[in-house]
Amino acid sequence: MQKKENSLKVLFLGRREEKGFKQYKATGGLDIMFLILVMYLVVIGTIMMFSAGYVKAETETGDPLDFLKKQIVFLAIGIPAMLIVSKIKPEIYKKYSLTIYTIALILLFVVLFYHTDVQSAEGDDYTRWIPLGPITIQPSDVAKFALIVFMAALMDNNRKKVETKWSYVILLMIPVVIVAGLVLLEKHFSATFLLVAIGLLMIYLGGGKQWVFIVAVVIGIIGIIFIITNMDFLPEYVQSRLRGWLDKDYDPLGKRWQTNQSLYAIGSGGLFGLGLGNSKQKHLYLPEPHNDFIFSVVCEELGFIRTVLFVIIPFSLLVLRGFQIAMKLKNRYAALVVMGIMVQIGLQTFFNIGVVTGMLPNTGISLPFFSYGGTALVIQLCEMGVVLAASRALSNKSNVKD
Repeated sequence: MQKKENSLKVLFLGRREEKGFKQYKATGGLDIMFLILVMYLVVIGTIMMFSAGYVKAETETGDPLDFLKKQIVFLAIGIPAMLIVSKIKPEIYKKYSLTIYTIALILLFVVLFYHTDVQSAEGDDYTRWIPLGPITIQPSDVAKFALIVFMAALMDNNRKKVETKWSYVILLMIPVVIVAGLVLLEKHFSATFLLVAIGLLMIYLGGGKQWVFIVAVVIGIIGIIFIITNMDFLPEYVQSRLRGWLDKDYDPLGKRWQTNQSLYAIGSGGLFGLGLGNSKQKHLYLPEPHNDFIFSVVCEELGFIRTVLFVIIPFSLLVLRGFQIAMKLKNRYAALVVMGIMVQIGLQTFFNIGVVTGMLPNTGISLPFFSYGGTALVIQLCEMGVVLAASRALSNKSNVKD
């Protein structure tokens, strides 16, 4: 009877399909510490998103629970998706890396012509979201993951060239520049910079010559200095953002408004905060309290000490744990993907905090797991699923580095 059932499977499914499913099914126990850190950040992020955004939600929709309800829907999609992805070996993304990268490029191209009509608090037009019925998709979030899996595949397939030929390292920057260039056309400067940084760090972590990385960083620093001192050739929206960052008295009711309100929130929070729900700046002073500038509300309500303990340290532990998983993996592609994902989460968190504290220009970048938004949250949770899938391999000692 057993042989008959097996023969029926072969007849209807074929041997190759059955073999392929088994080949990419991740088995073994996942990393519990990493999962706990992810779920902790999701929970506290959702609580803070509601606290930061209920005033704006009530003003815009008449329902103070509007943002929370939608975020819960995103979580209801993202968490099961994370668990499903955690059962799939990361090696499958290598097989389809070019396809994933191409889809991201298509979405980045489409959004330039078909997008929602959104303006920033300062009046700048945004072309970052593709409307699909009741939901929108932000292609730049897709592009981050696509770039990571594609770069990892290129470096894994050409390991010797990456480690020995500096010219090949320069070639590796071509897919980075293409994606970053399309995102720049969306007027999404922070995501552009983030994509370039992810690409450079992945090349360095993948074995690229250290001197090439150092030269790239030096060139980048020189380029930034040149731009700051000669910004007339830049688009007006970039110039105004840079001037608002450098000159604290520049346009206080316009380009500096959001940053100033953010600093007021952080300052009024002091060491121990005003208490959960007691932020004053979220009462329509801070234009994006539930999104890009949620960290300033966190600081105002929790205070410096609690923010460090309950937010910054858990983010740091998450990134550290992710790198620990990657360093133990014998599969080089899976290790590169995990490191790329953790670089993305770490850099995005750093950039967001840098923006809301005035250390970096106000260019708009979300805080992972905290900021309101469906595409980013679902993709970030799926990325955590990729890391958890990779961690399952560590249950088998044959997959662990000696």
